[in-house]
Amino acid sequence: MTRRNSYGLLVFCASLVAASGPLYAKEAEHEAAKSEPAAEEKDAPRHLADESQVTQGSLNAGNQKFSYKAEAGVLVVHLKDPLDDDPPPPAAERSGSPPPQPPEAGMSYVAYFKGDHEDAQRPITFLYNGGPGSSTVWLHMGAFGPKRVLTANDAHSPGAPYRLVDNEYSLLDASDLVFIDAPGTGFGHLRGADKEKAFYGVDQDAHAFANFIVEFLARHGRWNSPKYLFGESYGTTRSAVLAYVLQSEKSLDLNGVILLSQILSFDNSADAPQFNPGVDQPYVLALPTYAATAWYHHKLPNQAASLEAFLSEVEQFALTDYWPALAAGNTLSAERKAAIAAKLQGYTGLPVDYIQRANLRINAGEFEKTLLGSELTTGRLDSRFAGPTLDPMSKEAEYDPQSAAIASAYVSAFNDYVRRTLKFGDRKIYKAEADIDKLWDYLHQPPGAPSKVPQATNVEPDLATAMKQNPNLKVQLNGGYFDIATPFFAALYELQQLPIPQSLQGNIETHFYTSGHMVYVHEPDLKALHDNVAAFIGKTH
Repeated sequence: MTRRNSYGLLVFCASLVAASGPLYAKEAEHEAAKSEPAAEEKDAPRHLADESQVTQGSLNAGNQKFSYKAEAGVLVVHLKDPLDDDPPPPAAERSGSPPPQPPEAGMSYVAYFKGDHEDAQRPITFLYNGGPGSSTVWLHMGAFGPKRVLTANDAHSPGAPYRLVDNEYSLLDASDLVFIDAPGTGFGHLRGADKEKAFYGVDQDAHAFANFIVEFLARHGRWNSPKYLFGESYGTTRSAVLAYVLQSEKSLDLNGVILLSQILSFDNSADAPQFNPGVDQPYVLALPTYAATAWYHHKLPNQAASLEAFLSEVEQFALTDYWPALAAGNTLSAERKAAIAAKLQGYTGLPVDYIQRANLRINAGEFEKTLLGSELTTGRLDSRFAGPTLDPMSKEAEYDPQSAAIASAYVSAFNDYVRRTLKFGDRKIYKAEADIDKLWDYLHQPPGAPSKVPQATNVEPDLATAMKQNPNLKVQLNGGYFDIATPFFAALYELQQLPIPQSLQGNIETHFYTSGHMVYVHEPDLKALHDNVAAFIGKTH
């Protein structure tokens, strides 16, 4: 019944009461009183509830056609087992206000199982995007779900209707898949006292995902399946902490951790390094991505024929010349500064005087705004994209042209698909993103620390500890050359700084692609990503 129809029915019933006299009115009041909740029921917590819907589908993937079972739903997770607490006393025996409701989160998900029934021996992979505060609509509809939405390769996609096609690169051929939306996103909700504080933070978020995963494994009888994590962007930060939490607190060893567009140490972000003077590696580690971007847009004074060979040259300069020059700070001579600026101009296409005025330090937003002139801004997530500059007089980019180019297609296609095909989400709102910037707790307690440490988030110790405690754990890094948000060279640097013995270095493999943060928007790279991840899963269980 629609809201308008229910309102009309109330008006109609009220007119009947008035016309039927006191007797009818008294009976109506009695019925209304019966339906009115008791006082104690009004004060009762509004708990969330699990729900799910199962459907069947089929897929042509590669050279095989197979059926699959899909389960879309919401699973409620708690900070601790709610059965561990005694139930509250009856209202008649209580004095004062009822106790606060413990925090809980309903986390929405879509799971796919190859075949008509689940096979407990198949690998199972848990996938999520990042943000923090992002749902997993992107990996679901762009990378590995059985359906994917078609978008333009490096330009703004046309408006609706959007095309949803069978995804021949779905990872379902290699593993069962569970796409998880972070707390507060998707169809999920939060409840209870201090609910945002309980779930919005580096450590809080990882524990929520850990509780979701062990509950899902128990309900589906998958404890003995080979298990994998696949995180993108902040999802890689989550994966590092989550791998450690699952292992140390849940006694659950993973077979593999797959990282896409990695950021483990936030000191390496090129978004705002100007607020952290003395920490110069963001400029150094972003330089190869700036160079790749200038190469793609033909802004280099001498265009290199081979991107990979050119990037090797830039990486060498970044480590051996550029970084020491920045480390010299105010002691750098004018002659040396001019020489470094000239080199940077050859690698980035930016004017020498601009580089000099920036004191050799250009953050991501400045580069995106400046490279193509005052009228065009390059993408942050994928710098192959470009769009009209919002304010030609601004210092930095004010939006991301790639996000603007594809967001509508992904969100619209999923909202249609989940309701029409998966039969879930009726009368619900799907939140692709949650605005949690001011609520997120970035402080983190790494393994061995007595409390959270007052520094930029760095989860390298978590991944390193997980690898040392489980020497069989394998890690795969995937990244795009045109990703300014999480530059590929920074990801490499982070893995090279992991405090692990030399014997475990061979547990890490790396793959890079000619696209950006979401490498799967470029179909050849989606195929390569699928093949690399499928091979990784195949050889690690």
